[in-house]
Amino acid sequence: MNRFIFADANKCIGCRTCELACAISHQNEDIGTLADPKNFTPRLSVIKNAQVTVPVMCRQCDDAPCAQVCPNNAIVHEDGYIKVIQSRCIGCKTCAIACPYGAMNIETTMVENHSGYSGLFQRKTPQSQAVKCDLCSHSEAGPACVQVCPTQAIKLMVPEEVELSTQQKREAAATSASVISV
Repeated sequence: MNRFIFADANKCIGCRTCELACAISHQNEDIGTLADPKNFTPRLSVIKNAQVTVPVMCRQCDDAPCAQVCPNNAIVHEDGYIKVIQSRCIGCKTCAIACPYGAMNIETTMVENHSGYSGLFQRKTPQSQAVKCDLCSHSEAGPACVQVCPTQAIKLMVPEEVELSTQQKREAAATSASVISV
């Protein structure tokens, strides 16, 4: 079982602090500030509607539908999470369609395309790549969203905690069932 982030909709207040922390965490070494507002690309999205407010991010699926459909094997299970190998990603968007949670983001940037002699004919062309939660694998402190959530609505779940929670729920269900049958 992969580690994943769990967001409790009952605790989330929709402040979007997690989005900001995520974007800052993934900046190019520009600690503490967003170097360019165009680069505000959090790897999670806070969803707000009349009934619920909750961040949605990659669930690190064990069967990873996004990885199964990737034609370049750019999405792999490695280091205890599902990661995108950017050098292999061609931005085909197949993973975004396959993700049952809508957690795959496709980021498109304009890059210079040098063609012709001596770069005389330079033009910018769009380049797309898949971007998703990587559990802040670059940070020893762990996921930035977990660290900054003011209500502790976001939690990093590890397999042992999931198993413990499941066991506790089973015991509680068994206890309540035995009380009812008596």
